[in-house]
Parts: sequence; C-alpha cells; structure tokens
Amino acid sequence: MTDIGYWDLITSNPKFRRLWSASVISMLGEWFNTIALFLLIFKYTDSEFLLGILFTVRMLCFALLQPISGLLADRMNRKHIMVWSNVFQMFLALGFLAVDGPEDIPWMLGLSGVMMILHGAYVTAERAALPNIVSKEELATANALDAASWSTALCLGAMLGGIVVEYFGTDAAFIIDACTFLLGAILLAPLTIPQTFDKEISGPLLTTALSNIRKGWTRIAEEARLLRIVFAKASWNIAGGGLAGVFLVVAGSNVDGFGVALGFGLFFFARGIGTGTGPILARKFLTDQEKWPLLIGILVMISGLFYFFVGYTLGMNVWLTIFLVMLAHSASGANWVLSTILTQMWVEDEIRGRVFSIDMLIMSLAFSLSSACAGYVLEKGILTLQQGFQIFALVMIASGFVFTLWKPTPIKLNT
Repeated sequence: MTDIGYWDLITSNPKFRRLWSASVISMLGEWFNTIALFLLIFKYTDSEFLLGILFTVRMLCFALLQPISGLLADRMNRKHIMVWSNVFQMFLALGFLAVDGPEDIPWMLGLSGVMMILHGAYVTAERAALPNIVSKEELATANALDAASWSTALCLGAMLGGIVVEYFGTDAAFIIDACTFLLGAILLAPLTIPQTFDKEISGPLLTTALSNIRKGWTRIAEEARLLRIVFAKASWNIAGGGLAGVFLVVAGSNVDGFGVALGFGLFFFARGIGTGTGPILARKFLTDQEKWPLLIGILVMISGLFYFFVGYTLGMNVWLTIFLVMLAHSASGANWVLSTILTQMWVEDEIRGRVFSIDMLIMSLAFSLSSACAGYVLEKGILTLQQGFQIFALVMIASGFVFTLWKPTPIKLNT
C-alpha cells in the first residue's frame, strides 16, 4: 500500500478532491435523514420490528437492482449517474416532510427504499470510477480515505442529526438532507471521469440486461480469489445487519440522560469513529496484500468478539459500551476497505461496475436478512436486547471463521 499522504492526495488530484467532497457532503445529509426516520418510527409506532423492516426495505431496494446498477455503470457515463442520483434524491428527501402520523409509515418506508435504489446506483458508479481518477499507487490511500470519510460523515451526520432532530424536529433534518444532495450534484457536474466502455454491451437495456449481468457473474465465478472476496462484506453483514442496524439503534433509544434522537446519534457516532479508524490503521499496518484475504476473515471474528462484550456492558457503563462499539467497527471498516481494494485491483474497468454490483447485492441481502430477523426476535420477545447482541455476535464470529477457512474453486459457467 502506498505511502502517499491523505492530504497530498486531496491537494494534488483535483478530480479525486471533487468526487470525494461531493460524496462526503451527500453522506452527511443521509445520516440526518436516517436519524430522523428512526425517530418517526419510534414516535408513531414504538416498534422494533418496523425498525428492522426499515433497514430491510432499504437494503433490499439497494440490493435487488444492484445488477442493473452495475450494468448502467459499465454502459453509461458514471458521472451522469451520480449527478442525477443526487438530484432525484434531493426531491425525494423533501417528501418525508409530509409524514405526520402512523398511517404514513408504509409509504415512508417505500420512499426510503426508492432513495436507496438511487443511492445504490451512485455507490456502484463511484466505486467503479475511482480507479480511473487515481493512479494504482494512490488507490489504497484513496480507498482508505473514502472509507474514513464515510465514517466521519456517519459520526458527524449522526451526532449533528441527533441534535437537530432533538431540538428542531425531523423536518429540519429532511431539509438539510435535501440541501446536501443539491450541493453534491453541483460539485460533480463539472467533473470529467475517464471510462472504458464494454463494446459488447449493446441493444435495448432491458432485453440485454440478463446476458450482461451474467457476464459479471461469470467474471467472478471463473477466478477463485475473486469468488471468495465478493463474500467478504457479507461475512460481516450476515450478523452485522442486526447488530448495527437494529440492536444498536434500540440500545441508543434507552440511554439514560439522553433524548432518543441524541441516543441514536451517540451510538452511531461511536460506530463512525470505529469504521473511520479501521481503514486508516489497515493502510498503515496491514501492508502485505498476499495476507489480506486471510485477515479479512480474522477481522470479522474480532468484530464479533467485541460485539459479544457489548452485550455484557449494556446498562452498566455507557462509555465502555461506546468504546467496544468503536473497536468492533474498526475491524469491520478494515474488512470493507481491504476487500474493496482487492476487487478494484483484480477487475478490469469495462466490467468493474457489474462485479461491484454483485458484491453489493450479496452484502445487502445478508444485511437485510439479519436486520429483519433482529427486529422480529425483539418485537416478539424471543430474545432480550442483551441476548440479541451476544447471539448475533457469535454468528458473526462463526461467519468470519468459515470465511477464513473457505478455499473456493473456480466455477466454469456457460456464457
């Protein structure tokens, strides 16, 4: 991994600086939106199950159209995809202003899902475009900075979102969210991103979608190391969806001395600190790329171990709980950035969008299943919050162990 500094990359590469700035600003607003949606669900329904459904709807919408998003990222101008995604999300964010009762929760969930479809298109285009605006030597630093920036946006967005929602209401958060999407689109508009198009992609989009998506699956299946690495993020999310998406939110709503929105913000702030420091530490200390696939599974197990202890500290010492959440997500952040860099390095530009879309599809399905199960077991009283943290943490440890031992063989698909 390169020794180029983060500040050096930002100041010396104007294209990356613009792409990075637009992404950070949009992500800040997204967490304002997320905290506000949490509060609306608790305010109008007080349902842990609906909280799980919110994450399930969001991640399923993100996941199910990922193959199409990947195809678009290889077939269309990636900058245009990102700009229009921000523009449409700006207007959709303002739609949440109309939520004023429990009868509005169903369409609120649907609207949030539509925004995640657009967000999925943005993320896939951005991941595929990044290697085209930074050099190979800058790629590790760019990915570490991108992951750390996502985490910083999570920290600041969740905490500031909690403060705004607590003192100014949810409407203010939705308006701020819309403004960040507008600013992100403005920043991206002048950007020129080099792109190599797959000459085999032609014809009407829908009628050629299946064959082109299959090409992405074929590219993955025929290379054993790539087949393994596309399951790296899912190995964490199969339990992480419930832990970070449901249990952590419910725990935040019960923190003594804080309002509900501030409690959400506090725990998500800790999550952001962890996912921010993990990629930075990985860039500095995990320099042997040959060991990354093995380390990815170990990092999942470490994250699960820290979450197991989170279950013990609930209601005892909130600051110790926060510290353990930070450590758990430091490991998960390193998992994310190492697997992303490997995929970017191994996959050709003209098919990279479709490969990343499948990576995101597998991850999102794992997260959706996990969060739905977590919300259900809490709602039905099958598990207490403490038991939920510990059992899901054990599932995460087991998942990391399986990933560490897994040695797939290439699969020859008929194309």
